[in-house]
Amino acid sequence: MTAALLRRPTAPDAQGRVLHVTPENAGWRYVGFDLHRLAAGQIIAGGEAGREVCLVPVTGTVTVVAGGQRFGGVGRRTTPFEGKPSAVFVPAGTKWQVEAGDAAELAVCSAPGAPGLPPRLIDGRTLATEERGTGSNRRLVHNILPEGEPAESLLVVEVITPAGNWSSYPPHKHDRDDFPAETLLEETYYHRLNPPQGFALQRVYTDDRDLDETMAVTDGDCVLVPRGYHPVGAPHGYALYYLNVMAGPRRAWRFHNDPAHEWMLKPPG
Repeated sequence: MTAALLRRPTAPDAQGRVLHVTPENAGWRYVGFDLHRLAAGQIIAGGEAGREVCLVPVTGTVTVVAGGQRFGGVGRRTTPFEGKPSAVFVPAGTKWQVEAGDAAELAVCSAPGAPGLPPRLIDGRTLATEERGTGSNRRLVHNILPEGEPAESLLVVEVITPAGNWSSYPPHKHDRDDFPAETLLEETYYHRLNPPQGFALQRVYTDDRDLDETMAVTDGDCVLVPRGYHPVGAPHGYALYYLNVMAGPRRAWRFHNDPAHEWMLKPPG
Protein backbone atom coordinates (compact mmCIF):
# COMPACT_ATOMS: atom_id res chain seq x y z
CA MET A 1 0.00 0.00 0.00
CA THR A 2 1.35 3.44 -0.92
CA ALA A 3 1.90 5.79 2.02
CA ALA A 4 -0.06 9.04 2.02
CA LEU A 5 1.60 11.35 -0.50
CA LEU A 6 0.28 14.66 0.88
CA ARG A 7 1.65 15.63 4.30
CA ARG A 8 0.25 18.72 5.99
CA PRO A 9 2.07 20.51 8.83
CA THR A 10 1.10 19.64 12.38
CA ALA A 11 1.31 21.67 15.57
CA PRO A 12 4.99 22.17 16.44
CA ASP A 13 6.56 19.74 18.88
CA ALA A 14 9.17 20.74 21.49
CA GLN A 15 11.74 21.08 18.70
CA GLY A 16 9.44 23.24 16.56
CA ARG A 17 9.01 20.39 14.10
CA VAL A 18 5.86 20.52 11.99
CA LEU A 19 6.73 18.03 9.22
CA HIS A 20 8.44 14.68 9.72
CA VAL A 21 9.10 12.39 6.75
CA THR A 22 11.25 9.31 7.34
CA PRO A 23 12.02 6.27 5.19
CA GLU A 24 9.85 4.29 7.60
CA ASN A 25 6.72 6.44 7.46
CA ALA A 26 7.15 7.16 3.74
CA GLY A 27 7.49 3.48 2.84
CA TRP A 28 10.77 3.98 1.00
CA ARG A 29 14.54 3.66 1.60
CA TYR A 30 16.45 6.93 1.26
CA VAL A 31 14.94 10.39 1.77
CA GLY A 32 14.19 12.05 5.09
CA PHE A 33 12.72 15.54 5.50
CA ASP A 34 11.90 17.55 8.62
CA LEU A 35 10.66 21.12 8.79
CA HIS A 36 11.15 23.12 12.02
CA ARG A 37 9.59 26.48 12.84
CA LEU A 38 11.97 28.01 15.36
CA ALA A 39 11.55 31.00 17.66
CA ALA A 40 14.41 33.46 18.04
CA GLY A 41 17.08 31.88 20.24
CA GLN A 42 15.64 28.37 20.00
CA ILE A 43 18.22 25.59 19.70
CA ILE A 44 17.84 22.15 18.13
CA ALA A 45 20.42 19.43 17.60
CA GLY A 46 20.86 16.24 15.62
CA GLY A 47 23.29 14.00 13.80
CA GLU A 48 23.27 10.23 13.46
CA ALA A 49 25.45 7.49 12.09
CA GLY A 50 24.70 6.52 8.53
CA ARG A 51 22.77 9.65 7.50
CA GLU A 52 24.10 12.92 6.07
CA VAL A 53 22.08 16.14 6.26
CA CYS A 54 21.71 19.45 4.47
CA LEU A 55 20.39 22.19 6.76
CA VAL A 56 18.47 24.79 4.75
CA PRO A 57 16.98 27.90 6.39
CA VAL A 58 13.94 28.49 4.18
CA THR A 59 13.44 31.77 6.05
CA GLY A 60 15.26 33.47 8.89
CA THR A 61 18.87 33.38 10.04
CA VAL A 62 20.56 30.58 11.97
CA THR A 63 23.97 29.66 13.38
CA VAL A 64 25.13 26.10 12.80
CA VAL A 65 27.83 24.28 14.77
CA ALA A 66 29.02 20.97 13.33
CA GLY A 67 32.25 19.00 13.52
CA GLY A 68 33.98 21.71 15.52
CA GLN A 69 33.12 24.40 12.97
CA ARG A 70 30.79 27.35 13.47
CA PHE A 71 28.79 28.84 10.59
CA GLY A 72 27.09 32.09 11.55
CA GLY A 73 24.53 34.19 9.74
CA VAL A 74 23.23 31.36 7.54
CA GLY A 75 20.04 32.26 5.67
CA ARG A 76 19.02 35.90 6.07
CA ARG A 77 15.83 35.61 3.98
CA THR A 78 12.50 36.92 5.24
CA THR A 79 10.68 34.99 2.49
CA PRO A 80 11.78 32.13 0.24
CA PHE A 81 10.64 34.17 -2.77
CA GLU A 82 13.41 36.76 -2.31
CA GLY A 83 17.12 36.12 -2.59
CA LYS A 84 19.18 32.98 -2.81
CA PRO A 85 19.38 30.23 -0.20
CA SER A 86 22.33 29.36 1.99
CA ALA A 87 22.76 25.99 3.68
CA VAL A 88 25.17 23.82 5.65
CA PHE A 89 26.15 20.28 4.66
CA VAL A 90 26.87 17.91 7.55
CA PRO A 91 28.32 14.43 6.85
CA ALA A 92 26.97 11.26 8.41
CA GLY A 93 27.97 10.60 11.99
CA THR A 94 28.65 14.28 12.78
CA LYS A 95 26.64 15.97 15.52
CA TRP A 96 25.17 19.34 14.67
CA GLN A 97 23.42 22.15 16.50
CA VAL A 98 21.31 24.99 15.12
CA GLU A 99 20.41 28.19 16.94
CA ALA A 100 17.86 30.54 15.41
CA GLY A 101 18.95 34.18 15.38
CA ASP A 102 15.39 35.27 14.66
CA ALA A 103 12.19 33.44 13.83
CA ALA A 104 13.32 30.83 11.30
CA GLU A 105 11.97 28.00 9.22
CA LEU A 106 14.60 25.27 8.97
CA ALA A 107 14.52 22.30 6.60
CA VAL A 108 16.53 19.26 7.65
CA CYS A 109 17.14 17.18 4.52
CA SER A 110 18.69 13.74 5.06
CA ALA A 111 19.76 10.61 3.22
CA PRO A 112 22.17 7.69 3.68
CA GLY A 113 25.82 8.68 3.91
CA ALA A 114 29.21 7.80 5.29
CA PRO A 115 31.83 9.76 7.28
CA GLY A 116 34.71 11.36 5.47
CA LEU A 117 33.56 14.68 4.06
CA PRO A 118 33.93 17.83 6.20
CA PRO A 119 31.00 20.02 7.20
CA ARG A 120 30.78 23.03 4.91
CA LEU A 121 28.84 26.19 4.24
CA ILE A 122 26.89 26.40 1.00
CA ASP A 123 27.00 30.15 0.42
CA GLY A 124 24.01 31.54 -1.45
CA ARG A 125 26.16 34.31 -2.90
CA THR A 126 27.98 31.71 -5.00
CA LEU A 127 24.85 29.97 -6.30
CA ALA A 128 23.87 30.71 -9.87
CA THR A 129 20.21 31.21 -10.74
CA GLU A 130 19.19 28.85 -13.53
CA GLU A 131 16.15 29.60 -15.64
CA ARG A 132 14.37 26.59 -17.10
CA GLY A 133 11.58 26.43 -19.64
CA THR A 134 9.94 29.13 -21.69
CA GLY A 135 6.63 30.95 -21.63
CA SER A 136 4.24 29.54 -19.04
CA ASN A 137 6.71 26.74 -18.34
CA ARG A 138 9.40 29.13 -17.06
CA ARG A 139 10.77 28.75 -13.52
CA LEU A 140 13.88 29.75 -11.55
CA VAL A 141 16.15 27.11 -10.01
CA HIS A 142 18.72 27.32 -7.21
CA ASN A 143 20.89 24.19 -7.06
CA ILE A 144 21.74 24.01 -3.36
CA LEU A 145 23.41 20.59 -3.39
CA PRO A 146 23.71 19.34 -7.00
CA GLU A 147 25.48 16.16 -8.07
CA GLY A 148 28.62 18.11 -8.98
CA GLU A 149 29.15 19.11 -5.32
CA PRO A 150 30.46 16.65 -2.69
CA ALA A 151 27.94 14.45 -0.85
CA GLU A 152 27.20 10.74 -0.59
CA SER A 153 23.59 10.60 -1.77
CA LEU A 154 21.75 13.87 -1.11
CA LEU A 155 20.51 16.13 -3.90
CA VAL A 156 18.82 19.39 -2.81
CA VAL A 157 17.31 22.10 -5.03
CA GLU A 158 14.76 24.88 -4.70
CA VAL A 159 12.49 26.17 -7.45
CA ILE A 160 10.38 29.31 -7.78
CA THR A 161 7.50 29.07 -10.24
CA PRO A 162 5.82 32.36 -11.23
CA ALA A 163 2.07 32.66 -10.84
CA GLY A 164 0.22 30.99 -13.70
CA ASN A 165 3.18 28.79 -14.69
CA TRP A 166 3.90 25.08 -14.62
CA SER A 167 6.92 23.33 -13.17
CA SER A 168 8.43 19.83 -13.23
CA TYR A 169 6.89 20.01 -16.69
CA PRO A 170 6.54 18.42 -19.17
CA PRO A 171 5.89 15.61 -16.70
CA HIS A 172 9.00 13.57 -15.96
CA LYS A 173 9.94 10.70 -13.71
CA HIS A 174 13.07 9.17 -12.17
CA ASP A 175 12.01 5.85 -10.70
CA ARG A 176 14.09 3.34 -12.69
CA ASP A 177 17.71 2.42 -11.97
CA ASP A 178 18.90 2.46 -15.59
CA PHE A 179 21.83 4.89 -15.69
CA PRO A 180 22.59 6.85 -17.83
CA ALA A 181 19.07 6.88 -19.29
CA GLU A 182 17.29 7.25 -15.94
CA THR A 183 18.07 7.07 -12.23
CA LEU A 184 15.98 5.95 -9.29
CA LEU A 185 15.42 8.89 -6.95
CA GLU A 186 12.86 9.29 -4.20
CA GLU A 187 11.77 12.90 -3.81
CA THR A 188 9.95 15.29 -1.49
CA TYR A 189 8.41 18.65 -2.44
CA TYR A 190 8.05 21.22 0.35
CA HIS A 191 5.64 23.90 -0.90
CA ARG A 192 5.22 27.59 -0.07
CA LEU A 193 2.75 30.00 -1.70
CA ASN A 194 2.84 33.76 -2.21
CA PRO A 195 0.39 35.11 -1.08
CA PRO A 196 0.11 32.31 1.50
CA GLN A 197 -3.66 31.81 1.20
CA GLY A 198 -3.18 30.37 -2.29
CA PHE A 199 -2.93 26.81 -3.52
CA ALA A 200 -1.15 24.84 -6.23
CA LEU A 201 -1.84 21.52 -7.92
CA GLN A 202 0.50 18.54 -8.04
CA ARG A 203 -0.20 15.27 -9.80
CA VAL A 204 1.78 12.04 -9.20
CA TYR A 205 1.06 9.27 -11.69
CA THR A 206 2.59 6.24 -13.40
CA ASP A 207 2.29 5.02 -16.98
CA ASP A 208 -0.15 2.26 -16.02
CA ARG A 209 -2.04 4.60 -13.61
CA ASP A 210 -1.42 2.16 -10.79
CA LEU A 211 -0.57 5.39 -8.97
CA ASP A 212 -2.53 8.48 -9.99
CA GLU A 213 -3.20 11.20 -7.42
CA THR A 214 -3.85 14.91 -7.92
CA MET A 215 -3.46 17.06 -4.82
CA ALA A 216 -4.33 20.64 -3.94
CA VAL A 217 -1.30 21.77 -1.96
CA THR A 218 -1.39 24.76 0.34
CA ASP A 219 1.29 26.85 2.02
CA GLY A 220 3.55 24.59 4.11
CA ASP A 221 2.47 21.25 2.67
CA CYS A 222 4.85 18.47 1.65
CA VAL A 223 4.28 16.00 -1.21
CA LEU A 224 6.05 12.64 -1.46
CA VAL A 225 7.04 11.30 -4.87
CA PRO A 226 7.98 7.62 -4.48
CA ARG A 227 7.66 6.95 -8.22
CA GLY A 228 5.99 8.26 -11.34
CA TYR A 229 5.61 11.60 -13.10
CA HIS A 230 5.00 14.63 -10.85
CA PRO A 231 4.09 17.95 -12.57
CA VAL A 232 3.12 21.05 -10.56
CA GLY A 233 0.90 23.98 -11.55
CA ALA A 234 0.75 27.42 -9.92
CA PRO A 235 -2.64 29.14 -10.44
CA HIS A 236 -2.99 32.74 -11.61
CA GLY A 237 -2.16 35.15 -8.80
CA TYR A 238 -0.05 32.79 -6.67
CA ALA A 239 3.69 32.24 -7.03
CA LEU A 240 4.95 28.84 -5.90
CA TYR A 241 8.16 27.92 -4.11
CA TYR A 242 9.24 24.36 -3.48
CA LEU A 243 12.26 22.72 -1.92
CA ASN A 244 13.17 19.32 -3.38
CA VAL A 245 15.11 16.60 -1.61
CA MET A 246 16.18 13.60 -3.70
CA ALA A 247 18.22 10.48 -3.02
CA GLY A 248 18.59 6.96 -4.37
CA PRO A 249 21.13 4.23 -5.05
CA ARG A 250 23.10 6.47 -7.45
CA ARG A 251 23.72 10.18 -6.87
CA ALA A 252 22.72 11.42 -10.31
CA TRP A 253 19.57 13.09 -11.67
CA ARG A 254 18.57 11.49 -14.96
CA PHE A 255 14.89 11.64 -15.84
CA HIS A 256 12.45 10.30 -18.40
CA ASN A 257 9.73 12.53 -19.86
CA ASP A 258 6.19 11.29 -20.30
CA PRO A 259 6.16 10.38 -24.02
CA ALA A 260 2.61 11.66 -24.38
CA HIS A 261 3.76 15.21 -23.58
CA GLU A 262 7.34 15.28 -24.84
CA TRP A 263 6.24 16.77 -28.17
CA MET A 264 6.17 20.24 -26.64
CA LEU A 265 9.97 20.18 -26.24
CA LYS A 266 10.51 19.87 -29.97
CA PRO A 267 11.33 23.10 -31.83
CA PRO A 268 8.50 24.42 -34.01
CA GLY A 269 8.59 23.81 -37.75
